[in-house]
Amino acid sequence: MAAKTALSSGTTKALKHDKWGSGEVKRHIAFLTMLLPGLAFLLCFSYLPMPAIILAFKRYSLAKPPKDFWIQNKFIYSLFIDNPWVALNNFKFIFQSPDAWTVVRNTVGYNLVFMSLGLVMSVSLAIIINELNNRIAAKVYHTILFLPYFISWIVVAYLVYAFVSAKGVFNQIFTSLGMPTVNFYSEPKYWPFIFVFCNMWKYTGNNSIIYLATLSGFDQELYEAAAIDGAGKWQQIRHITLPQLVPTIVLLQILAVGRIFNGDFDMFYSLPNGSGPLKNVSTTLDVYVYNTMKTGAQLGLASAAAFFQSLVGFVLVLTTNLIVRRVSPEMAMF
Repeated sequence: MAAKTALSSGTTKALKHDKWGSGEVKRHIAFLTMLLPGLAFLLCFSYLPMPAIILAFKRYSLAKPPKDFWIQNKFIYSLFIDNPWVALNNFKFIFQSPDAWTVVRNTVGYNLVFMSLGLVMSVSLAIIINELNNRIAAKVYHTILFLPYFISWIVVAYLVYAFVSAKGVFNQIFTSLGMPTVNFYSEPKYWPFIFVFCNMWKYTGNNSIIYLATLSGFDQELYEAAAIDGAGKWQQIRHITLPQLVPTIVLLQILAVGRIFNGDFDMFYSLPNGSGPLKNVSTTLDVYVYNTMKTGAQLGLASAAAFFQSLVGFVLVLTTNLIVRRVSPEMAMF
């Protein structure tokens, strides 16, 4: 009996060694190596700066440390030693500003439209590309639609200007048709559509990649069986493709909800070209904070806004995941 116990103990130790020892590490060394750039990025830009979050609760001003003090870096000394605490005062400017409602409306409203319309267009594009029989043509089409993602918003702003300026393409067409020209940069009513169009044009190809990768892993025998039973393409998409895509859609939408208070700063700042009449339809939280900082406001205000965005996003992700877990536990993130 003792011998069996010893043998069992030795076998268990051997299994543990094989599972967690050098053999397991060597077997996954390629995957672990691929993780290093992402881990280094997270460490440098997410975790190391995290102590500076106290900037949101201080009245920051750069101070010079005494010569005999053990910290000689001006920023670190000012942040942790010299500057006074102001509790939640830095957060008040977000809610007490006369533009607070406009900023929140624009930020949340645009993101809701981007999420819903972007979901429909990304899934549709992925299904269309996946249904193409010529794989070379499918790759060419998807590459063409993916390329706008790499174009800077500054370049896009010049393209938009070429179309909607006083002597742009649209006004030239209006003139040739005998119609009155439109000063787009003084007409806010057109710009929600312009923002939505530009966002869809730039991001749809990139957002469809995950859906396309998911579609490529579906069992093709299901489609063959459905075709034998007389199901057409639309019926196959409706009853086979979309139900299998639901877990991926839910996961990505949970993550998207966490960014609902984060406006695309580059787009909303660049496209209006600094036009004052477009302020009410183009000022999101990020743009508002940037404009506030240009007036010489405290650095703690920007830090407070960023902390507020992160906190709200974190709460929304947890809440959305909780709802999903109650409705369909297998689709929840955790």
